[in-house]
Amino acid sequence: MLQGRVTVNGRVVRELGTKADPARDYVKVDGRRIGGFPEKVYLLLNKPKGVISSVVDPRRRPVVTDLVRGRGRVYPVGRLDYNTEGLILLTNDGDFARALQRPGDSTPKAYHVKVKGSVDEAGLERLRAGMRVPDGTRFAPARVRPLRAGHNGWYEVTLTEGKNREVRRMFEAVGHPVLKLRRVGIGFLTDRGLPVGAYRRLEPREVERLMKGK
Repeated sequence: MLQGRVTVNGRVVRELGTKADPARDYVKVDGRRIGGFPEKVYLLLNKPKGVISSVVDPRRRPVVTDLVRGRGRVYPVGRLDYNTEGLILLTNDGDFARALQRPGDSTPKAYHVKVKGSVDEAGLERLRAGMRVPDGTRFAPARVRPLRAGHNGWYEVTLTEGKNREVRRMFEAVGHPVLKLRRVGIGFLTDRGLPVGAYRRLEPREVERLMKGK
């Protein structure tokens, strides 16, 4: 232990007599797991368009777990539409997944959106104020800022709730259907340095921050 060869839950342990619970803690020596349950895995995937946010698809379309083969039996936390690309978390830790999907969770999720046409100021104010769409669903206020002007504009949208097809339905309600949608952030996590189709493991401190909702 004194040589720093032992880690408990990702942290180097040097103090003799340190206790670990095999039912809860993850002990490694020289990088190899010792006893206990399967190692908890936390992945951040940049999902391509045309991939299902599931572990299996009856129609045999590609699923997110196809992109993380060799990482054990993980499953997605939440979902991302088939035609949407961007960040999604995968894990085998039920407590982690439940913490991020519990009622009232307000972890912000940021999107870059290309829409048909250009949203005028009145439309932007409707998005920012919160709105009710034609089917009666009420959406909370969103942070919206223009990114790129043009015949078809780009916008950054940040949401703190996760209703089905929320971004698409909001922009449709102001008369500007979504042409392209990409999730670029989950809380403090971003897609910077993570190409579409690639993934990385979360650091222990990142897992801890997400669990605490920071």
